[in-house]
Amino acid sequence: MMNEEALTGGNSHSVVRVGDTVRRPTGMWTPAVHRFLTTLRDAGIVEVPELLGLDEHGREVLAFLPGEVGNYPIPAWMWSPTILQEAGALLRRVHDASVPIAHLPAHWQLPTHHPVEVVCLNDVAPYNMVFQAGHLTGLIDFDTASPGPRIWDFAYLAYRLVPLGEYADDHSPRADARTDRLEALIRAYGHPFEPEAVLRVAAERLDDLAEFTDRRAADTGRTEFIGHAALYRRDRDFLRGLVSEGH
Repeated sequence: MMNEEALTGGNSHSVVRVGDTVRRPTGMWTPAVHRFLTTLRDAGIVEVPELLGLDEHGREVLAFLPGEVGNYPIPAWMWSPTILQEAGALLRRVHDASVPIAHLPAHWQLPTHHPVEVVCLNDVAPYNMVFQAGHLTGLIDFDTASPGPRIWDFAYLAYRLVPLGEYADDHSPRADARTDRLEALIRAYGHPFEPEAVLRVAAERLDDLAEFTDRRAADTGRTEFIGHAALYRRDRDFLRGLVSEGH
């Protein structure tokens, strides 16, 4: 039996590395996620983990994606225009490849959002991205995927990577760069999203995420989730303020 190394950065499940594989607990949503991953790999998207089956403990086994995960606080180099462009383009490829399965019956962990256009990752953010040599090379953690509109996923990516929230650390882009970075991300994705619509949906997404995080706090007893939910609601109010001001 090979040694198991706990992987940091996640906050929902116990995820371990065993050799060149990652082992994750399964749930009722796992068959849908596995079909999603297989569909993406079959479409030539090698930036997502390869599914290798289940181990003797019933955990899913995925190929390990080497590189650095974008955990917070995000280093300055992860805010580069190159990564912004690569993230938008990769999300578009994932969405396009998911279209054939978006309307198929399946049990997902999170609710479906309408109108259904693609399968959304629902948590596409630096902490679920893998980087090598200053480039985005992988996406991880697909357990919260579910069908929805393209903008639902895109707006959350914009919230995390532009970024759109009120909070900023010493390395994140200045607030006056927000408009240009959002427009660059829209161009990279290649769909004519209106910036105001992105802000509006991002606020809705954060409202949804705050409620989900409250439930997780109640279910797990982890008090740090209460703080996360409060942050999401502050940023939700901040984004709604930007929309009302016409930004």
